[in-house]
Amino acid sequence: MNAPNAQPVPLLDLKAQHATIAEDIRAAYDRVIEAQAFIMGHEVEAFEKEIAQWIGVPHAIGCASGSDALLLALMALDLEPGDEVITTPYTFFATVSSITRNGLKPVFCDIEPRTYNMDVSKLESLITDRTRVIMPVHLYGQLANMDEIMKIAERHRLIVIEDACQAIGAAHGKRRAGAIGLVGCFSFFPSKNLGGHGDGGLMTTADPLLANKLRSLRLHGSTERYFHKVVGINSRLDALQAAVLRVKLPHLKGWTDGRRARAQRYQELFAEAGVLQQDGTSPEAGKVITPTVVTDRHIFHQYVIRVQDSARDKIMAALKEKQIGHAIYYPLSLHMQECFAYLGYREGDMPQSERASRETLALPIYAELTDDQQKRVVDAIASSLK
Repeated sequence: MNAPNAQPVPLLDLKAQHATIAEDIRAAYDRVIEAQAFIMGHEVEAFEKEIAQWIGVPHAIGCASGSDALLLALMALDLEPGDEVITTPYTFFATVSSITRNGLKPVFCDIEPRTYNMDVSKLESLITDRTRVIMPVHLYGQLANMDEIMKIAERHRLIVIEDACQAIGAAHGKRRAGAIGLVGCFSFFPSKNLGGHGDGGLMTTADPLLANKLRSLRLHGSTERYFHKVVGINSRLDALQAAVLRVKLPHLKGWTDGRRARAQRYQELFAEAGVLQQDGTSPEAGKVITPTVVTDRHIFHQYVIRVQDSARDKIMAALKEKQIGHAIYYPLSLHMQECFAYLGYREGDMPQSERASRETLALPIYAELTDDQQKRVVDAIASSLK
């Protein structure tokens, strides 16, 4: 049972974060409302400059969502219907819907079981004469193996678009997410490490001509009002969202450092509870596999553990009873989704993605999470495993 007066532990506590910056957020709102300039304008332009410098790219182009960022990045490439894009089936739906909505064919590469990112050892065998793009996903806040992906792309003259929607600030060596491929795509959905007060997205690139094309495509394909050389979409970053993100951006490093510290504390607590599995990718009975970090800066957008599939329901029931937030990302690998049945994939084709869907569970992770809250999480899991 819960301890007397124990408060719920949310999966993400946006109220706790907001309390630390509420006055600055209110001032940003007031600034935009007083100006009555809600679409594009100064706030968006200023944010684009600030975020470009923060990521380390020459060009950052705001848009309406992370989903649109992926969609627009592919639109800008002048690909032909039926051209192939290699990506992972273990990701949010928008990664693959951006491909199919452009009339392109998604080709799935299974994941590596430690990081849940694209398994580069399988990548090259999937390349055909119709392959044009590789779209790695930096899942849960850790970079995919971009060194190898870029080598393969260069060898086959392919374009790389980074789905960095969960990975703002993730890095390996001197390379940050969104500054490695031709285009980086980000989301500012409220639950992201850098989240707005609604939807928002961003595209980054070092190519000035491509940047101009992306700017045009987000405005119905227009560079001069009412004149259209190409057909784009309506995908603008609102000024209110840009103003909120400008307030939050200077705090992002501190918040991310807090998440990383919380992740390390989970590691210690699971070890103290005697349920930590020290190595391997196949969970043992009564044990928990914690996230494997193989890059210099994992930002822990999600903190995802792995357990035997027979134990996951028991753990979730225990967490629910204790009012502790949790979630499954993702319960059905995309190659098994009904809307992609026409691609011809079958159960067993992506064994690591399918296993991850059965064995993984996301736990609360945010800078404001307390030691006591984390201990409650771990104690509930450890008790359910005994």
